[in-house]
Amino acid sequence: MIDVTRLLPKIVRANPELAVKMAWARAAGEGLRRNTHASGFEGKTLTVSVMDALWQKQLQSMSAELIFRMNNLLGRGAVDELVFRIAPSEVSQAHSINRSESSGKPTDHSLPTELIFAATSIADEDLRARFLRAANNLIARRDSNPGND
Repeated sequence: MIDVTRLLPKIVRANPELAVKMAWARAAGEGLRRNTHASGFEGKTLTVSVMDALWQKQLQSMSAELIFRMNNLLGRGAVDELVFRIAPSEVSQAHSINRSESSGKPTDHSLPTELIFAATSIADEDLRARFLRAANNLIARRDSNPGND
């Protein structure tokens, strides 16, 4: 399977916010992602919604490491600052959308977590569902022709 994060430097040019949110998903890892949601990117500042003040304080102490990891994935200094704001309803909503997308129809080809997580930034539910179906179809096509990577 192709690691989507290898494409991030190219995605940055086309859609910086999507690339940064995908980099956040990878840099944060599964444990942090459950209690956070990359909610906005402006300039070189990524805003991350967190569940509570404890998460906010903990992540602020880790921000230098997280910025380093993200910029390592993005291939340049795309992110200078992380802002953590307490917004539990936003985190819960983003994760419930993510769960409903991934628990929909069973598929033969699992989508990368980063792709599903990034799709939560697409506000229009129909467009998000189409995006995920298209990604699934592309992965299915690629997997059915393994010699054509």
